Amino acid sequence: MTQKSRVVVFDLDDTLYKEQDYLLSAYREIAAKIESRYGFDGIFDQMLKWWQEGENVFQRLVSYCSQSTVNDLLTIYRSHVPDIRLDEETKCQLGRLHQHAVLGLITDGRSLTQRHKVDALGLSAYMDEKDILISEETGFEKPSEAPFLHFMERYHSRTYYYIGDNPAKDFVAPNHLGWTTICLLDDGRNIHPQDFSLSQQMLPQHRISKLSEIENIII
Repeated sequence: MTQKSRVVVFDLDDTLYKEQDYLLSAYREIAAKIESRYGFDGIFDQMLKWWQEGENVFQRLVSYCSQSTVNDLLTIYRSHVPDIRLDEETKCQLGRLHQHAVLGLITDGRSLTQRHKVDALGLSAYMDEKDILISEETGFEKPSEAPFLHFMERYHSRTYYYIGDNPAKDFVAPNHLGWTTICLLDDGRNIHPQDFSLSQQMLPQHRISKLSEIENIII
């Protein structure tokens, strides 16, 4: 079998799917539990309204539900099995890239939370388990170079690419290691704002508006 000469590694949240979809999934789970426990109605809509207004949703919610704590709600948020999926464009791009490149994932977060996301999105169809790196499991968070070095040591003498969304932490390590870095621009739905007023070493080499544009850079 011909060795794949490219290694293409992705961030997860707001890159392969929209993190707000996870948030909405968690809110639905929490609302269902609260409504069942307390006999309330319309909790999800109220949570969504608070979120859109920039309120601390969980602090507001515990004022309704005195027997629940913020920690209780956070536990549900982080541990629920999310109703999220890859959109058709992303699924198509991963399928096409998988034919030409080794695919992987570097993501910060808790193991249980991120594993649930990986499973819900079906990413194991495109990536080897050893190439799905989650910070709580590896002990390294971005901008550490360690997870990027994993791929360079596992796949020697290849061309390496990293696709992420957050200039504050995603690109400085792969830039330093000689990777090609690509930022998927916010379409207005990202959880965290993108800051491009940073030093050059932290900025991506390429900016794309949709994942299909990476074909012009990689394939």
